[in-house]
Amino acid sequence: MHILDINANSVGAVMKPAGLEASKGVISVGYVKDPSDPTSKDDPGMQRYLAFMEKYYPDGDKYSSLNVYGYITAQLLVHVLKQCGDDLTRENVLKQATHLSNVELDLLLPGITVTTTPNDYRVNKQLQMVQFDGERWQRFGSIVTDEAKE
Repeated sequence: MHILDINANSVGAVMKPAGLEASKGVISVGYVKDPSDPTSKDDPGMQRYLAFMEKYYPDGDKYSSLNVYGYITAQLLVHVLKQCGDDLTRENVLKQATHLSNVELDLLLPGITVTTTPNDYRVNKQLQMVQFDGERWQRFGSIVTDEAKE
């Protein structure tokens, strides 16, 4: 069994150079939708991401996991700033950022949300196991959540 860290499971940057056929069966985890996965093509969140890429970064690689991560990070920042209203003090931004509850983002896998607390700033606490089939990652099992002890 080969297990690959989530930070190294990009299909384009890692799996293709390693050899798609040779990569079959590799196991990892994921928390975001893959723009190259045809099962996501009709997903409203994916369509918003692709429209964003077409409008603001048309020469960018829409399949890049870095662009996906940048998009959801910016989307979360917008959420926090909207929660702040007109009070953009450091204290209020920190308060809003540490009181997120089940925030859904366009490219998070179904069932995965963002929740933070004043004692747990981690944004990515939910993951789903995935296995590479030679073309794309296939999800299996249920979502795993790392609950911090407060």
